[in-house]
Formats: sequence, C-alpha cells, structure tokens
Amino acid sequence: MIDEIQRLLDDYMAWLKDKTTLRQLDNWVEITTPYLDRHNDCIQIYAKRDNSGFLLTDDGYTIGDLEQCGCKLNSPKRQELLRMTLNGFGVHLHDNALEIHSSPVNFPLRKHNLVQAMLAVNDMFYLAMPMVASLFYEDVVTWLDVHEVRYTPNVKFTGKTGYDHVFDFVIPKSRRQPERILKTINRPNRDTAQSVAFSWIDTREVRPADSKAYAFLNDTEQTVASGVLDALRNYDVHPILWSQREHVKEELAA
Repeated sequence: MIDEIQRLLDDYMAWLKDKTTLRQLDNWVEITTPYLDRHNDCIQIYAKRDNSGFLLTDDGYTIGDLEQCGCKLNSPKRQELLRMTLNGFGVHLHDNALEIHSSPVNFPLRKHNLVQAMLAVNDMFYLAMPMVASLFYEDVVTWLDVHEVRYTPNVKFTGKTGYDHVFDFVIPKSRRQPERILKTINRPNRDTAQSVAFSWIDTREVRPADSKAYAFLNDTEQTVASGVLDALRNYDVHPILWSQREHVKEELAA
C-alpha cells in the first residue's frame, strides 16, 4: 500500500511540474498552473520579490470573477465564511486580491496554499444560478445540524508531502464508527475531484488507519458525471450525492 501511494504522489508531482509554465511580466512572474477554473481556463497566479522573500497573489481574479458573475460577497455571513476559508490556507485579502507571502524555503507550500484557496473560494461561493439563495456549504451545515451530527468545521491537516489540506468537516471517532473527514464540492468535475483525491491520499497516512473520507457532491443543478464518482472511489473517497444524502445520515451521526 505504501509503495502504491508513493507512486500516486510521484505521478501527481510530475504532472504538476510538467503542466506549470512561467512568463516574465516586468517585476512579476506569471505562473500558469494546470488547475482549471469554472470557465475551463488555467488558474494563474503572480509572484515578485518582496524584501527577502516573495509576494504571491491572484491579482484580484477570484473575487472579481465571482462578482462579475453575480455572486456578491458583501453580506456579513459571506464575509465571515470568506475569512474563515482564507485563514485555513494562511491567505489574506488585500483590495479584493488573495495574497500570501513566502520565503525561498517555503515557496512551494505557499504557492500550493494560494492555488487551493482560490479553488476553495471559487467553489464555495459560486452560485450556479443567481436566484439560488443559499450556499451549498451552508446547506451541508444545516443538514448536519438537523441530524445532530457532531463535527469540527474547517480543519487543516499537514500531509505526507508537507502540504496543508483544509477539510470542511471532521466527525470524531465513536464506538461504532471511525474518524470521518468530509469535503463539500459545489461544482463536481474532474479537477475538483482530483484536488480532493490528492488531499486525501496525502493526508491519510497521518490520520488513524481506519479513518474514512467523504465528499458531498452538489447535484442540484446538474448531473454528476460517472467519471467524477469513479475518480473519487478509486482513491478511497466515498462520494455522497446531495440528492442521496439521507442514505448516509445514520453512518455520519453514529
């Protein structure tokens, strides 16, 4: 099992390195990553020297794009949710830009955290249709509370590679069930599934051996492709379609 997991991690790192490109823009370097946003465009971040380290930023793209699509983040509840999400990755907000500082030593980790924060904010706040009143994350919170599922929200684990991974909920071990780790995916697709899968395979070795990973998938507005479900299952992440959530309520509440 260890050799298999190591091979998967090596393959992921090779893919990430091979698909990342750089371009000089005056004092900045544009870093194009293989991760895709909801427009199927590669996510780009920017880096420049900052004293003895580096400043990394999305140049305001993530929040600007959400607002242009009609998803305003001006309510106190959404502002608090945004703050909690960014804090989990060590990222801060400056004039609507997501920013993080790094040293030469921790540059790969901080770059990873910024990209993951961009994906998390985009996925958490994007509303498929303007008339949708609540966020998928909030729907999951409400459902867990209604069924009296005990959980800790927004938990960060450091994986085998040294990268930090933020999970939306951790349900502690009970007499009947092991630790359960949950992620919510508002827009289930290949990239969001791959991100969750990597987070889990990198984290599972530092968690109890019997821990389980779950992913809540929002299928309210669109059907989730079978390939997304298969990808999660292949990495031992249990997919839960939102339309079928009642099937697991006893398992999670135990």
